Amino acid sequence: MIGVIADDLTGAAELAAIGWRHGLRAEVIRSGQPSGTADLVCVDTDSRACDATEAAKRAAAAAKLLRAAGATWIYKKVDSVLRGNVTAEVEAVMKQLKLERALLLPANPSLGRTIRDGEYFLRGRPLHKTEFGRDPHFPRRSSKVLQLVKVPESFAMRVANGDRTLTDGTIVVGDVESTLDLQDWTANCDEQMLPAGGAEFFNALLTAANGNSKESVARETPAFSGKEFFIAGTSTQAARKFTAAARRNKTPVFSLPQELAWGATFSEAAIEAVSQRVIDGFEDSQRVILNVGLPQVRDKDVAGRFSGHIVRVAERVLRSARIENVFAEGGATAAELVRCMDWPRLEVVRELAPGVATLAVEGDKNFLLTIKPGSYSWPAD
Repeated sequence: MIGVIADDLTGAAELAAIGWRHGLRAEVIRSGQPSGTADLVCVDTDSRACDATEAAKRAAAAAKLLRAAGATWIYKKVDSVLRGNVTAEVEAVMKQLKLERALLLPANPSLGRTIRDGEYFLRGRPLHKTEFGRDPHFPRRSSKVLQLVKVPESFAMRVANGDRTLTDGTIVVGDVESTLDLQDWTANCDEQMLPAGGAEFFNALLTAANGNSKESVARETPAFSGKEFFIAGTSTQAARKFTAAARRNKTPVFSLPQELAWGATFSEAAIEAVSQRVIDGFEDSQRVILNVGLPQVRDKDVAGRFSGHIVRVAERVLRSARIENVFAEGGATAAELVRCMDWPRLEVVRELAPGVATLAVEGDKNFLLTIKPGSYSWPAD
């Protein structure tokens, strides 16, 4: 069994879907024990927004859980643009597994996310000059990789380009500009180091271990049928474009009350009113969208509550109406929804696109949850 530790639900699901693509039975767990039947277990520690001490504690506990469950190797998934408690969690897993070195490759070159000479670029633009520079929770104010993460407490950290030596006591952040770079770095991996990074590094590791023969394994996948409920807890450019296109197609779109942007309380009466409008929207349409729909807010505390507000409405809708398909956008939104609905274990049943995973809820095969990071776009179909 292979283990993955991710700091949010969309990251765990993304890597589980890659495993599914390689022919592995993959599951995502947020609490409890692995089922014992999966080839790949991805643990969501829900620690991106925690303080560093708590994040490290959760990451170490996940590593201990996976090793006790029989994981032959463990991968530490980090955010591709290094948001969250990257170094604290990598160090904690290294200590728990008694490893002296780590290779950190967060770049996803097929998505235009590359690192050159220690500087992060998104489709050729320095990272801090993209929308990630305005992230309400983790603004990327530099494109220098070593300025995007905290200095490790127990290990050295360096950026490596041509020199691909991995020495003990060191976390190496590798330059990656292409898939070939990922393959070259993968060839340097061994059992005495912790592999950490983004989705494409994990895919390269699986390809190296299993060959390409297992990719795109033919299997039955459930078809989407019935009502479709889209829950967008982010205000990224991708989310805004999707919502605007939906409105042009006359798809019902519902947003949070405007006064929440000023920090007002989301009362029970207001939650009930929005929830009922969403439920009523399904009377005339098979697809309904619930989004934030508020102007950008500088107050981090106010903006941080939006995904929670969205989930409170979504939970009430799901407990009041039978909806077969839920599409959740944004890691915090998806994680909060799964927690509120008390879904401890999810199994991958489809990968719609890289980063977009469809999961079956344990005990309810007729209900499908599809999730993706907020910065990714929904597939055109």
